[in-house]
Amino acid sequence: MRFEFFVALRYLKAKRRQAAISVITVISVLGVMAGVCALVVALAINNGFRRELEQRLLGATADVTLLRASSDGIARYEDLTERLSHLPHVVATAPALYEQVLVSSHSRAQGVVLKGVDPEREVRVGDLLMRLREGSLDGLRQSYPNADPVIIGKELAKALGVFVGDTVLVTSPQGYLTPLEVVPKFRHFRVVGVFDSGFYDFDASWAFTNLNAAQRLFDLANVVSVIQFKVDDIYQAQAVAESIRQGAGAGFETTTWMEQNRALFSALRLERLVTILTIGLIELVAALNIFITLAMMVMEKNRDIAVLMSMGARKRQVWAIFTLYGLLIGAVGTALGLALGYGAAWVGDRYKLIPLDPQIYALASVPFHAQPLDGVWIALAALAISFLATLYPARAAARLNPVEILRYE
Repeated sequence: MRFEFFVALRYLKAKRRQAAISVITVISVLGVMAGVCALVVALAINNGFRRELEQRLLGATADVTLLRASSDGIARYEDLTERLSHLPHVVATAPALYEQVLVSSHSRAQGVVLKGVDPEREVRVGDLLMRLREGSLDGLRQSYPNADPVIIGKELAKALGVFVGDTVLVTSPQGYLTPLEVVPKFRHFRVVGVFDSGFYDFDASWAFTNLNAAQRLFDLANVVSVIQFKVDDIYQAQAVAESIRQGAGAGFETTTWMEQNRALFSALRLERLVTILTIGLIELVAALNIFITLAMMVMEKNRDIAVLMSMGARKRQVWAIFTLYGLLIGAVGTALGLALGYGAAWVGDRYKLIPLDPQIYALASVPFHAQPLDGVWIALAALAISFLATLYPARAAARLNPVEILRYE
């Protein structure tokens, strides 16, 4: 064991005559532990919500979406879909047609986005239609007298006051042109399912029907609005989107799930930054305690320092002793904080310690997802702050004059 580390460890473990230094040392360890633990738990909650949002958003939207730069739609989409489905990293494809419509039932009406899909291919690029609270996806494949099937969100069903089996009237602005005016086109749809995506915007303003029914309603035979793609790595969606755009040719554009939800994920990143800065103040308080502890140690141990220097200890070794003493305080607090933080995150996620109202948050409890990489940089940051807190007291100890201290001993 090196001389400097040996002395620093003895100072940390030994009982001192001045109890105040012992108390401040314990407070310093607890301060570092509290800051590290709080930061691990806070980031685990942030990561948990981010993971849940990503999973739900990826289920509700496609990884990559191809659309025309103009508003004409994509004609002869089957050939294009087949050709692009063989591009690298593309796992599944699904065409879709959507337009704004008015859905009404009795005296209630609401504007929604009606999306026509191929049910078999749609569930391969997203699982929103698999999150049915009522009804069945098979209903979209059935036909009814004077009506087409439709699946609506739970908030829309609540606003319209309808249930599975009820009939709603869908009015499209893409109507008939008469000599006097444009007459809106309308058709009855039977509700065959109610989905629950966990996002109010989807649940309140989206409805799904089969592709043929949507094309009939909008008078767009063999035309779709977009072609959706699922990729094997969601974080490579931007690169895959570029290859899809190039493969489609001129006149096409692409969007990714990250671009469509940029505002939401930007807010999560900002929240993460604010959390780090706020809880980081605890680490600064702990660093101040380390600074005070070392300063008091230097004053208490000045005679010991003078004896060591008179016996041949160099200034660099004295500086190293007190630097290692401060780092030991930071290391012990960091280790305890990491153990407590990851333990609390595991227990909180395992036993759902913080319940939530599913009707409001779409989650039954607060999710915890502690990432190992977060622990690495938190530990490095805590040790770096502890090291900075030792610089001045350790330098002051190294600059003591042993002759002046031992003159009257």
